[in-house]
Amino acid sequence: MTKISEYTRVAIFAVLFALLAACGGGGGGESNSESGSGGSAAGSPPGGVQLQIVSFGDSLSDVGTFAPLASPIGGGRFTTNPGQVWTQNVAQYYGDTLNAAFTISASHQLSPHGGFGYAEGGATVATPANLNNFLIDVIGDVEMPVNQQVSSYLSAHGSFNGGQLVLVWAGANDVLRAGALPAAVPVVQTAATTLAQIVAQIVQNGATHVVVVNLPNIGVSPKGLAAADGGATLAQLSQLFNDTLNGALQANGLQGKVIQVDAFGWVNQILANFQANGFTVSNTGQACDPSRTPNNTALLCSRATYTAPNADQTYMFADDLHPTTRMHALFAQFVEQQIAKSGLGR
Repeated sequence: MTKISEYTRVAIFAVLFALLAACGGGGGGESNSESGSGGSAAGSPPGGVQLQIVSFGDSLSDVGTFAPLASPIGGGRFTTNPGQVWTQNVAQYYGDTLNAAFTISASHQLSPHGGFGYAEGGATVATPANLNNFLIDVIGDVEMPVNQQVSSYLSAHGSFNGGQLVLVWAGANDVLRAGALPAAVPVVQTAATTLAQIVAQIVQNGATHVVVVNLPNIGVSPKGLAAADGGATLAQLSQLFNDTLNGALQANGLQGKVIQVDAFGWVNQILANFQANGFTVSNTGQACDPSRTPNNTALLCSRATYTAPNADQTYMFADDLHPTTRMHALFAQFVEQQIAKSGLGR
C-alpha cells in the first residue's frame, strides 16, 4: 500500500483540529444516521416485513466507523459519498436505519456508537490485523476482526432473535493480504472456514435470518486489472475462498439455515452488461478522481472529488476496490431478491 501523501496528512489533521475545536464530540458524522437505537421505522416497508438489521464485515459494509474523521471533508463511507452502502439500503427496505456500532474518536479510539452496523473498514476474518495504509499512519491500528465484531455484539446484546436480519460479508481483506500463490492458498482457505464457524456461532446464538455473501471477483476490480497478472491471482483466490466457504457451510449443516448470496456471479454479470445496468464506465475507471481524492480512497471521496458530476451513478467503482453508490444500490436490490426467494419478506 502507498504511504500517506502530504495532502492527506494536512487534510486529516485539519479534520482532527476541527474535532478537537468542537470539544472532541466523537459522535456522528453519518449523514443518514439517527440515534442508533435499532428501532424500526414507522409504516410497512416494501418487503412486507419489518426487521432489525445487524451487519458484520469490512469496508464493503461499513456504514460509518470512520465518519467522525472523514465526514468534515465530505467522506465517511467507502463509496462515492454521500451515497449509502448496500447494508443501509437493505435496512431501509426492511424498515430500519443502520448505524455504526463503533466510531473512531478524536482520541483515536473505537467508541460504542449504539448502532448495529459492526462492519469495519480493514477488518479481516482470520488474517492478522496488519493494515498498512493511511488509516494506520493517522489513527493507529484499530481493526476489529469479524469474530471480535460478533463477540462485541453478543457482549452487548446477549443473543440474536427472530426479528433480526443478520448480514455477513467478509474475507476480501484476507484475500488481498494473502500474498502470492501457492503460499496464499492455506491463508484463504483458513479465512473461509473460519467465516463459516463465525456464521455457525451467529446461528447457534439465536439468529434465524442470516445472509452470507460470498466474495466478489476481486480480480476484475481496477486494483486487479492494475496487477502484473491482470487480476488472475485475485480472481483465483476469490473463487477459492468462495468454494471453501460453500463447502464449510455445508459441512457445518448451515446451508439450509442461511441465505447465500453469490456476489461473485453478480459482479461478473453486471460487468458483462454494464451499459444495460445504467453505467457508462465499467471496471476501467474510478468515480473518485485519484488526483483530487485524498490518498485515492473512497473513504475520503466526496462530490468535490468526483471524476464527473454524476460519477456516483455512471461508474461501477469508486476507487480501485470499492463500489459506487449505484453499484451498492443495485447489489442491495439483488440481495433483497435473494432474501425474497427464501420466503422472507413476502
